Amino acid sequence: MIRQKHSFAKIASYVLLILLAYIMVYPLLWMIGASFKSNEEIFGTLSLLPRNPVFGAFASGWKGSGQYGFGTFFINTFLMVVPTVLFTVFSSMLVGYGFARFNFPLKKILFIVMLSTMMLPATVIIIPRYIFFRELGWLDSYLPFIVPALLGCFPFFNFMMVQFFRGLPLEIDESGKLDGCNSFVILKDLLLPLCKSAMFSVIVFQFVWTWNEFFNALIYISSVAKYPVALGLRMTMDISAEFDWNQIMAMSLLSILPPVILFFSAQKYFVEGIATTGMKN
Repeated sequence: MIRQKHSFAKIASYVLLILLAYIMVYPLLWMIGASFKSNEEIFGTLSLLPRNPVFGAFASGWKGSGQYGFGTFFINTFLMVVPTVLFTVFSSMLVGYGFARFNFPLKKILFIVMLSTMMLPATVIIIPRYIFFRELGWLDSYLPFIVPALLGCFPFFNFMMVQFFRGLPLEIDESGKLDGCNSFVILKDLLLPLCKSAMFSVIVFQFVWTWNEFFNALIYISSVAKYPVALGLRMTMDISAEFDWNQIMAMSLLSILPPVILFFSAQKYFVEGIATTGMKN
């Protein structure tokens, strides 16, 4: 009797998970099917499979509707995302290491100030940031994204790394000091190999957020030749009142592939990083 109840509960849980998974994946499946549908079929039915498949949406959509195609937009996106991600990992690593392992004047105050910036609404600093970047001559470039990443201006990732370093035993640093290692050698040779999971968490978060960036890119980038994918998709919809939605769906599907591939490739380390950054001594 107990075994029957256990089996029934297990089957019920699997059925529930399958239904929830279908609900979650349905928009993605519909997008794939819509890439092969005509406008009439897209707006006239909710079926996943096209009745009269229309091919060529990927090729036509990749060419774009103007002077620049999606090949240019994808290259621009990687030029913006990759340096931002790499510099974010580098700067958050240094900031986290400094707050977790060193004592210096005003440490607690500076840490509180850093955490308080996480609570500051982004809309409050839009205009000051725009004026600041304009005075520096950084508008219509990717510098407003890359330079803040290099200078550790992402408190969320700084806090993640602080928590992770606090979870590492201090005996590791002490053993390095006994061998004559300085702080940077300890970080590079002893601590960094243990930070793989936290680094992948930062990479995944920052890659997805920067890849999907629309609002700030719209503010800082004005040249179509420098548009990322998000702005390229929106520009394609603005060209005319009538356009083929299957091309939009096809390019949208291609635009989400890099973040999806990265997430599933780094899923193991990502989960470990999220779990371990909540630990502390």
